[in-house]
Amino acid sequence: MTDAIVRTILSRSIHRLAMLRGVASLDLPDAWLAAGAVRNAVWDALHAYDTATPLADADVIWFAPDRPDPAEDRRLETVLCARLPGVRWSVRNQARMHHRHGHAPYANCLDAMRAWPETATSVAARVVRDGGIALQAAYGFDDLVGLILRPGPHCAPAVFRQRLDSKGWLRLWPRLTIASGNSGAATSGMAS
Repeated sequence: MTDAIVRTILSRSIHRLAMLRGVASLDLPDAWLAAGAVRNAVWDALHAYDTATPLADADVIWFAPDRPDPAEDRRLETVLCARLPGVRWSVRNQARMHHRHGHAPYANCLDAMRAWPETATSVAARVVRDGGIALQAAYGFDDLVGLILRPGPHCAPAVFRQRLDSKGWLRLWPRLTIASGNSGAATSGMAS
């Protein structure tokens, strides 16, 4: 049921819906609005904020091994900026991101999200053909909806602590709690 909460929150946000539609308009393979763009909307709603907290960037992930050139990501960012000015877009083809983490090649975007630093950040959404919202989460939606900050299995404790300090999440969303251990037992998968 936590995925239904996320879907409802996103569907009620005019700004997030516009972002989701912008990503869909690119017609990219395995393309998603991800990470903070989804996480922040949920945390804002669960904190009953009337105004969205500032979004550092809107992460768009997609997967196309035959299009690995970073210049393609920059071109897509330019297209999105023209369609939705005022949003700082960050587009990344996950087919090449395994190099950054020293991992074996990823199979798809969901596989790539398993390398992300926090469980609550390892989430993504997209608009589907019928206009509904599909979701996917590498570690399920429980931590996101439960307002729990937990490092992902591949995140070193020092990196997690540095991210907590630099992002100011506890100041922005004071109801967040920190879970000290990595969680590999959470449910993963896609919900539509």
